[in-house]
Amino acid sequence: MPRFATATVTELARVGLLQELPGERLAKLAQGMKRFDVPAGSPILFEGEKADHFYVVLRGMLVVSNSGSLGARGMLKPGDYFGEVGLAMNVPRTASVTALTPTTLASCDKATFDEFLRPLFADDSPEG
Repeated sequence: MPRFATATVTELARVGLLQELPGERLAKLAQGMKRFDVPAGSPILFEGEKADHFYVVLRGMLVVSNSGSLGARGMLKPGDYFGEVGLAMNVPRTASVTALTPTTLASCDKATFDEFLRPLFADDSPEG
C-alpha cells in the first residue's frame, strides 16, 4: 500500500460527523482525504499556526493541549476528528495535537473541507 493512500469510505463512515453525508458525497470526500501514519510522540499541529487541514483519527490515540490549560486538554481516539475550528472560523489553530501511540490519520485540505465538510459545521439550517 502506498504511504499516502486515500482514506476509504468504510474508514470514514465510522466517524459520527461524517455519517451525516450521503454515500456519494462521502465517497468523493474519501478520494480527497490522504491517509498517513504518524509515529508515537510526533506533533501533528501546533496551537497558533495557520489552519490548512482537517484530520480524522483512523487508528491510535492523540493528546490535545493548549497554552491556557495545564497538561492535556483532551484525548482523541479512532472516530474523532480535529482541525475543524481553524478552518471553519478562519482562525489560527486553537490547540496543539500530538500522537501518543502509533497513529493513522486521514486529512484533507481547506478546499476539500469547504466543499464537503463546512456545511456540517454551519450554525444555521436551510429550514430556518
